[in-house]
Amino acid sequence: MHDAGPRQLADFHPAWWIPGGHGQTVWNRTLRRVVKMQTCRARWTTPDGDFLDIDFLDGPLASPQLLLLHGLEGSSERKYVRGLLSLAADRGWRGAALNFRSCGGASNRTPRLYHSGDTGDLDWVISELVKRDPGAPIVSIGVSLGGNVLLKWLGEQGDLAAEEVAAAVAISTPFDLAAAANKMSKGLGRFYSGFFLRTLKAKALLKAEEYPGLLDRDAILRARDWREYDDAVTAPLHGFRGAEDYWRRSSSLHFLTGIRRPTLLINARDDPFIPESSLPEESVSGSPWLESEFTSRGGHAGFIAGALPWRPIYWAERRAIEFLTRFVPALRP
Repeated sequence: MHDAGPRQLADFHPAWWIPGGHGQTVWNRTLRRVVKMQTCRARWTTPDGDFLDIDFLDGPLASPQLLLLHGLEGSSERKYVRGLLSLAADRGWRGAALNFRSCGGASNRTPRLYHSGDTGDLDWVISELVKRDPGAPIVSIGVSLGGNVLLKWLGEQGDLAAEEVAAAVAISTPFDLAAAANKMSKGLGRFYSGFFLRTLKAKALLKAEEYPGLLDRDAILRARDWREYDDAVTAPLHGFRGAEDYWRRSSSLHFLTGIRRPTLLINARDDPFIPESSLPEESVSGSPWLESEFTSRGGHAGFIAGALPWRPIYWAERRAIEFLTRFVPALRP
């Protein structure tokens, strides 16, 4: 593994004006200002005849490429994605923000969607980035579901990952999907789940209409929690026996020991989506490739610091870029 070197960014201290994990979670989605970034969208046709929309940040050829993976029902337009692209631009890096199938604003073509363990598209995108610019370092950040996909892919690839893949960061990852689904089916978790399920069920109903007999429309409409939704939609669409089979086979927790690239895990213990008991502290301590920032506070993809509400600091994003910078060559001014 590469020499880690000294850490420069201070440990996370939550902003006094955002109390608790729920406040940290909601701020990023609702009150955060959008960072305006000039990107160019490309639509790549996948090997199975579907497509992926990717927003690219231009930069010098052969410069590092930051590949970003958004969270559940997110997109490349999410505020944290734009914030990370801005930090990449400050370093002279290029960026590629992947939209998972059906998340770029248009319904995908095939009788499937995306899910927390679907690493096929990521594998293909990385192979295309390598093919188009061999030797250029690729660093990647996945947030929430995107973090699970990224870690699972890294664990599956192990030593076989492309040499260009230099390092990775996963933020607010649901390492154990069953544990996260259980937490989000209780208390305030049901409130958050409702927002996600509303749009997910709408997409599933479109697939049921487009492909008669593919899905049980009534089961989709009845779904009120993650077990019911994954049994009705995720499992039949993607070849799982049911929700439990999907969660078991797709949880990145089971793939961490296979990772062979420097990887930083950032999670908060007060994350309203992810139980603290599911944080993989033993896996981190047993691997020379993994580092962790398991903070006491920060919410889900929040990690907002700063003394003034009008000058927030998005600590996890800065920390992620700082970590990745250690593993790519410095650019000349």
